[in-house]
Order: sequence, then structure tokens, then C-alpha cells
Amino acid sequence: MLEKMQGIVLKTQDYGETHKIVTMFSDKAGKISAIARGAKKPKSRMAAVTQPFILGDFFVYLNSGLSTIQQGDVLNSLRRIREDIIKTAYASYIVELTDKIIDSHLPDHDLFKQLDQTLNWIAEHDDAIIPIIMYELKLFNRGGFAPTVSKCVHCGNEGGTFAFSIAEGGLLCTACQHIDANVVRLPNNLARLFHIFSEVELERIGTISVKPENQKLLRTIMDAYYDQYGGYYLKSKRFLKQLDKLK
Repeated sequence: MLEKMQGIVLKTQDYGETHKIVTMFSDKAGKISAIARGAKKPKSRMAAVTQPFILGDFFVYLNSGLSTIQQGDVLNSLRRIREDIIKTAYASYIVELTDKIIDSHLPDHDLFKQLDQTLNWIAEHDDAIIPIIMYELKLFNRGGFAPTVSKCVHCGNEGGTFAFSIAEGGLLCTACQHIDANVVRLPNNLARLFHIFSEVELERIGTISVKPENQKLLRTIMDAYYDQYGGYYLKSKRFLKQLDKLK
């Protein structure tokens, strides 16, 4: 069946001398893998639309296994990402994470929209730490291992001062913090921001103002949380850590 859909290219791999297998996250069909014939030829129209991060309009013959891209047109090339090694590293991380976590052939329009918005934010802004965390929290929820950030994970208390427990999988209130000797203390507003970031769409956020030290704390918590519960090795994350060391 030939279907028209928008898709974000997550990754490609060579197939034979002239073709590519493209993994994309589409608005209508979810994550699919499709062959793009002739995409390795420099003058092919498929060459431009099958680059990672591209948002395109595609005509695809859908199959339960490998589909076929009949035609594609670039809607957003995200050129600014390709011209900047830091932006490329951020974008590579979120598309690899998306590919690892979501299942094939399960449409998720809201997540598709959030991925598109996050990539655009990375392209247009120098600081993308908070938008990436917002997207990670929603993606972790789709993967079934999101942290509890709306209340105490142990007793359900929704008020007071919270700390974050990697071992318990979320926030602990003052009365329950004795459960984990390694809790990470959070400034009062940071626990509330954690909840907001997990629920609010990026398009509803105007300017994001979080102190650098709090951004670093959130990033450290998210990395440790993923290492504990994520389970997938990510090449792009290793590269990001190497870039942080260079900074």
C-alpha cells in the first residue's frame, strides 16, 4: 500500500552499491525501515532526503518488514545542525535514543511532534540541555521506565521538599529520604521543574531559564537514571561525554 507521510530520518545504512536502508520516525506509521533505491548516487533526489535529521514528505510502499521509499521531498534540512559539531552531537543522541526505545509500526503523533520541535530547537539555539531533558522524559515514558517526578515515589506525598533517588526511581519526600542514603538533594524549584518538563510540550515553553549549576545537576541525574534503567548502549552519548571533557 502506497502511503504519503512525513518522516524524520533517524539513521541510514548502505545497501548494495547504490541503495540505502533508511530508518525513519513517521507521523502516520511510527518507526519504519525502508529501502531508498539509488540514494547513494550523488545526483539522486533520494540522496538529499535520506540524510539523518531530515524532515521530509515521503511516499512509501508500506510492508510489515522492509518498506520501499518511492519518492521524497525535503521539508526541513536542519542545515544549522550539520554545520555545528555540538549540535550534530545533540541531534545524533536524541535520534539514536528514539530509535532504540520506540517499537516499529506504532504511530505516536505526539512524540513525533516533540522530536521535530526538539531538533528545531537544537538547530536554532546554542543551549539545548533542557529541551533534550524534556524530550528524554517523554521518551522514557513511552519506553515504560520514566522516573516518578510528580510525587514521592514511596508514599505518594505531593508536597514539601524532595530529593531524587536513582535506586527508587524518582522523587522522595523528606519523610522518605532515609530509604536511600545516596539521594540527590534538589533545590525547591527543581523538583517542580522536573514535573513540568515531563508534562509540558516544548512549544508551550517560551524562554527556558535554569541556572547553569541546576542544568548540570539535572543532566547528571538523567544520565545516572538512564544508566540504571535504560539498558541500551548509545555511541552518540559516548561522543557527547568526550565533547564535555574537551570543554
